[in-house]
Amino acid sequence: MARADKDDDRLVQPEGEAAPNPVWFKPIMLGLMLIGLVWIIVFYLSGQAFPIPQIGPWNLAIGFGIAFIGFLMTTRWR
Repeated sequence: MARADKDDDRLVQPEGEAAPNPVWFKPIMLGLMLIGLVWIIVFYLSGQAFPIPQIGPWNLAIGFGIAFIGFLMTTRWR
């Protein structure tokens, strides 16, 4: 026999309030910002030879891109 829907069974969230972020959101956000920073620092300290020697200055774009994704995540942080 099917159960009848009751108002007591439903989880009601007030309109206008956003749900909290999952537990993994904050560590991933901070991790991306730090990985991007470390990528750029390694690029400069290695004399522009690392982390990927074949792509040269594109290492900066990769480092800033990784960090930028972390910064974009800050706009969704609650």
